[in-house]
This record gives sequence, structure tokens and C-alpha cells, in this order.
Amino acid sequence: MPSPAERSGRALAVIGDIVEDVVVWLDEPIRPATDTASRVFRARGGSGANVAALAAASWPTRFIGCVGRDAAGDALAAELARHGVDARLQRTGSTGTVVLLVDTEGERTMFPDRGAAGLLDAVDPAWLDGIAHLHAPSYGFAGEPMRSAVLDALHVARSTGASLSIDASSTGLINALGVDACLQRLADIAPDYLIANAEESALLGIRPGRSLPVPERTVVIVKNGPRPTAILRGTDVTHVAVPPVTGIRDLTGAGDAFAAGFLTALLGGASPEVACLSGHGRAASVLASPGASTRSAV
Repeated sequence: MPSPAERSGRALAVIGDIVEDVVVWLDEPIRPATDTASRVFRARGGSGANVAALAAASWPTRFIGCVGRDAAGDALAAELARHGVDARLQRTGSTGTVVLLVDTEGERTMFPDRGAAGLLDAVDPAWLDGIAHLHAPSYGFAGEPMRSAVLDALHVARSTGASLSIDASSTGLINALGVDACLQRLADIAPDYLIANAEESALLGIRPGRSLPVPERTVVIVKNGPRPTAILRGTDVTHVAVPPVTGIRDLTGAGDAFAAGFLTALLGGASPEVACLSGHGRAASVLASPGASTRSAV
């Protein structure tokens, strides 16, 4: 039976960052002060934009963000459109760029210059009309004016009856913002879902089987690489196994892909346990590709 969201045709909305990723696949360890063999790719980036692009094939999806008044911004807007995303973009400044060094094991070191992505300002409430769910990566809380714009959008979405989810995004971000400040923000937002990896959840003091430092309504999804994903509801814990994946070359965007698969499955009426399976499948689809894409590297 179709879910209420499916029957009403209401969209998944994602608010957050959109940048150009310059992905450098290292073919050997870095050789300081000289050349290191590598391959370089350009791709759409930004956690929010990645979730939207990877969700749009499964559910009507809207993205809210900011790019520059430049060719890079034009290209990113066109790329979202090719994926079927309803992109609502403010235009100001210069489009941001993130350089990612990806070692031979697939792990990333990131050098972000978020540019216009962090300049998202007050969102037109009409951009939130007709949504069933609003997802916000925590990168949107990194600074003003974007922080206030995202918080206001979450408030408006909640007032219309939409459900909410937050992605913890990064241990570096949590440390920069402060653990207590992050927990207070979660208390204020009271999202229906918090998505985090094992390191992020531990930093926030979230541990399976213990009382959670988040609102009672919030279901916490803890990803742990190839190990089972934990679903935490208060002190109750459910584990969902992750199918083995071979041929991993680039972990970039795997968490965003998980969120896309998880949220679209939820909107289709799946339980969190079944939605995790969808998230695992979507995450696996980007692990052999540069950046958060499913295209083959050449």
C-alpha cells in the first residue's frame, strides 16, 4: 500500500552545500616536494547536493542551496537537473570547491573552500511547499548566514508537518562547533532521524544500549563501515548487516548515498530496518567511482 507521502506526491527536500569536487586518486603514496602519480576527476560535490542527486531517481527530490554567478554554478545547476532534481538555487559570490586526495585504500583527505555554498541566506518559504521530509547535513551549521537559513527552514518544514533528519557530517565539524553546542542544536531541532557514523556518534556521546543524549523522538542511525548499522531507539538497539562490497576505490559520498537510499525508502513506507538495506545498496553504488557518483572512472 502506498505511504501517505507517496499518495500525496510530496517531495523529499534537502538543504545544504553544493560545490565542485576536484577528486585526486593517488596511485602511490604522496611523495613530498616532487611528483606523485595520480588521476584527477571533477565531479558534483557537497553533502546536500549529493544526497539530492542520488535520491532523485527514486523519489521526487528538491534541493535548496547556493552557488556562484559563474560557469561552475551553471554547470552544477545543469548537473542536478540532469538527475531530475528540482533545484532551488540562490546565486551569489563564487562557487565553492573541495579538493579531495583519495589514497589507494579509498580513504579521503579533504581541503574545502565552500565559497558560495556557505552564503545561503533566508529561504523563500514557498521553496518548502509540498515537502514530506527535509534533510539537512550538519555542514549547513558551520557558519552564518547559512546556519540561520537552515535552522529557519527546518522550523518552517516542521510547522507544515514534514519530518526532519540531520546528518552529523564530520568529526572535524563537531569538534569545531563544539559537542555541547551540537547536542543543544539537536535538542532544539528534535529531528525524527539523526544519521551518523561510529566516530561521530561516539564523539557526541551516543552509545548503543545507553540512554541517548538526543530528544526522545529521535531515532539514531549509526553507520560503521562494513560492520552492521545500528538503529538506536532510546536504549533499544537493532543491527542491520551490511552486504560485502568488493572493488572499493573511493569512499567519497558513501554516507550521502546511504542517506539518499535510506530516506527514499522511508518515504516509500519502509521501516528503518528495511530502509537501511536500501541505504547500504545505494552506498555500494558509489564506491568504485570518483566522488559521489556512479560513473565509471576512465
